[in-house]
Amino acid sequence: MEQPSPIAQALSAVGPRLKRLRTARGVTLAALSEVTGISKSTLSRLEAGQRRPSLELLLPIAQAHQVPIDELVGAPDVGDPRVRLKPHAVNGNTVLPLTRQPGPLQSYKMVLPAGRDTPELCTHEGYEWLYVLSGRLRLVLADHDIVLDPGEVAEFDTRLPHWFGSTGQGSVEVLSLFGRQGERMHIRARPTGRTPASGD
Repeated sequence: MEQPSPIAQALSAVGPRLKRLRTARGVTLAALSEVTGISKSTLSRLEAGQRRPSLELLLPIAQAHQVPIDELVGAPDVGDPRVRLKPHAVNGNTVLPLTRQPGPLQSYKMVLPAGRDTPELCTHEGYEWLYVLSGRLRLVLADHDIVLDPGEVAEFDTRLPHWFGSTGQGSVEVLSLFGRQGERMHIRARPTGRTPASGD
């Protein structure tokens, strides 16, 4: 037997959903009819599944119940585009994983506090790409000790002794791409802005 489509299933569930919502709020058909301007018989047939739900019927009902129309329809799930980030505290930093699946390349947003300003160099397998969102990032890499401003990028082999943190003047927000197997990111970025005129 052929299964009904997701849309047909959603429409068939509208009537029972409308009735549950109305009865849960203690609203009679007569009261709902008065507020929406839809006849009692039409509302009754809609709840019983004998009347096909239409936008003209559902909009005033949604307004009467003060709910989004999606709540009445129960539209088929098309995926929630929102990313619900769950920050973690790691060595005093706030780390928000941005990659939603396992794999060799992982991305993070990191917030480094102003107090993270004492270099403690480390080494490990991998390759890292950093983009400064806000604040000033101090990067110590082998014999280099540099400061990156917002919009600047650094990438390096993490087998080199390295450390990054704040200059001590405030917190820093950074985007990080990290490949555990040492893959180069092959990404280049530069701050956007006007091109300096000659003589600037």
